[in-house]
Amino acid sequence: MPPRVTVLQLDTDFPRIAGDVGAPESYARPPQIIRIAGASVGRIVTDRPADIDIAPFEDALARATGDIIVTSCGFLSYWQADLAACTDRPFISSALTALDGLHHSVPPAQMCILTFDATRLGAAHLGRHSAYTSSIIGLPQAHHLRRVIEGNLHKLDKQTATREITALMADTVTPAHRQILLECTNLPPYRAAIKAATGLPVTDILTRIEATCPGSIAPRFRGPQVS
Repeated sequence: MPPRVTVLQLDTDFPRIAGDVGAPESYARPPQIIRIAGASVGRIVTDRPADIDIAPFEDALARATGDIIVTSCGFLSYWQADLAACTDRPFISSALTALDGLHHSVPPAQMCILTFDATRLGAAHLGRHSAYTSSIIGLPQAHHLRRVIEGNLHKLDKQTATREITALMADTVTPAHRQILLECTNLPPYRAAIKAATGLPVTDILTRIEATCPGSIAPRFRGPQVS
């Protein structure tokens, strides 16, 4: 039987389409979704991550039954060590944890980190990899996906989101870039399109889960780049 994933999910209602960390279709086995009451996007996506009330996430860890536990927002990377210490199972707060391995071969000038909000993701979230702040770009406020997430809207047009995201990445990536890292856990549905538009390997929360606990992710979302 495939490993089971527990997702500590923010308190949101926007669509979780296949490939999203919170979509059951993203996994080889139905995940356990634990919704964290009160953990809105506005409270978690902040440039002051030390101020986040982490107690509800600690409580949820005690109820987690999965073989691996993850969160639905990469901005929780600041709390990786603290939350990991609350469980004896693998814990991934963010795709940003991939920098622990990637920094050996991909320096900041060759990395592109795509985040939900570049004005709020900073050195505090990157920890010892703070040099990668120069690699961060964000979704423009006018982008469809950002408006859906920020407004907690109930409709998502995947075609529009794909078109805007791939155009952004195609315009951003230069010949110097060698790797793309998707901080936002709502971006993996667009990984294949981003890779096709840029020709670069793409790491995200799903590749991190699969690398840590093989067999967890649905085959079509594992991707050739597992890191």
